[in-house]
Amino acid sequence: MPRLFVVATPIGNLSDMSPRALETLKTCGLIAAEDTRVTRALLNHFGIDTPCISNHQHNEEHRAAPLIKRMIDEELDVAVVTDAGTPCISDPGCVLVREAASAGIDVVAVPGPTAMASALSVSGFDTREFAFYGFLPRGRKELREKLLAMARSGVPVGVVHESPHRVIDLVRTVADTLPGCRISASCDLTKLYEKTIRGDAADVLAQLMANEKAEKGEYCLVLDMSGVRLEEQEAAPDASLEAQIFEELLRGCDLRAAGERLTERGAKRNDVYRARTNVQRFLQDMIDAADSAGEDEDDE
Repeated sequence: MPRLFVVATPIGNLSDMSPRALETLKTCGLIAAEDTRVTRALLNHFGIDTPCISNHQHNEEHRAAPLIKRMIDEELDVAVVTDAGTPCISDPGCVLVREAASAGIDVVAVPGPTAMASALSVSGFDTREFAFYGFLPRGRKELREKLLAMARSGVPVGVVHESPHRVIDLVRTVADTLPGCRISASCDLTKLYEKTIRGDAADVLAQLMANEKAEKGEYCLVLDMSGVRLEEQEAAPDASLEAQIFEELLRGCDLRAAGERLTERGAKRNDVYRARTNVQRFLQDMIDAADSAGEDEDDE
């Protein structure tokens, strides 16, 4: 019976390629690669000429079944790799692994580099319990909701990936949404200019903004949420939008800010606009009534 090898490759430093990984890539019959150009460069560096086929997020669903059939028909050992790190960890490969296991093919891990474990190991945080979230949503509302859900999950540490062009926006949102959160932000792990910034979210944000090279490398961030203290839900789920707006007004928000907070919590913009209009009309009626009562007293 053929075997499917899940092979980890370096995330930056080619010296991290293990002898076992090299031997596996040399002796297997085929390599299923996220990007064949990236993998071919790696193979050429180590003098390996095993043929490659593509297996990425856009074709894996269609690629898996015929590849599994070919493995069985030809008794073909296959290695699955991604551009860097361990396949299936926020990267392609899980569909191929699932189909292979379902077909009775042995799936063998060839462990090695992974940004997640590397970032955790240098964070300095208590990482006995953590959750991995990969890339977080891009939209500010969706990102804020995800961060709140992470903080309320009970798991004290979360690990996320972020691109260099969005890392400042992510850390800014963390600072605004999760007061008390600490961050260890690692960039270019295992490479020559590897850098890790640690501190509370506001401090890390300031350091990133002051670093003119902040947009030069991929980031893996470890969020220590053990010190985060969130406010209780501001209004009961069944409270009307008007009632929730009044709650925000009592907390010192103006009408516009109150409406924005409701939108961030998931209310539809049109509904919030109507509720704001109703509240504004009510308040104006109250002011008009007070003015009218004052005029009557003056007349007397």
